[in-house]
Amino acid sequence: MTHRQIAEQLLDIGALLIRDREHLFTWASGIRSPIYCDNRLTLSFPAVRDEIASAFVQKVAEYSEVDVIVGTATAGIAHAAYLSQKLDLPMAYVRSSAKVHGKGEMIEGVVRSGDKVVLIEDLISTGGSSLKAAQALQKAGAEVLCVLSIFTYQFEEAKDAFEKAAIPTWSITNYSEVLTIAKERGHVSEEEADLLSAWSKNPRMFT
Repeated sequence: MTHRQIAEQLLDIGALLIRDREHLFTWASGIRSPIYCDNRLTLSFPAVRDEIASAFVQKVAEYSEVDVIVGTATAGIAHAAYLSQKLDLPMAYVRSSAKVHGKGEMIEGVVRSGDKVVLIEDLISTGGSSLKAAQALQKAGAEVLCVLSIFTYQFEEAKDAFEKAAIPTWSITNYSEVLTIAKERGHVSEEEADLLSAWSKNPRMFT
């Protein structure tokens, strides 16, 4: 299964939705977007989620040593679980913020100082939440080898943030590939494709 085929599957199951400028999606960050990626839907399609896990397995194989697979709460948890099962590795997850009760932990599961971890995220937009999780792991003494995601919007803002933090990142598929497939399938016109391309370079153009 190629990464392009996974992108096609995301479109087929409705995990990737494209709208015109009159019906934009609004993100929690306030960004208004013509495209929305809901990778939670992949959990309802066993064949798709298995292909995603297999793609992650191939990438993790590039590292000589991995101690723990870590997911981001909440969308990255299930995919981290599938991956850790395939690799027979321990799994943990990182909350968006520390609990205000109990032990007050931000990291759930066992991550020890010195552990080499791979962080699983469902998607990367601006990169803020992923980096917050990665930095929580670093604060705990872990070495974050890479942040892996299913999809990335390819924002320069995220690229710059990860480079500044010196944390590698890799995604199975990306915005450019999805836009190419959408054009080929006739889901968007050339004019709409130009608008979508412009938005990816300036994601706050509608706000």
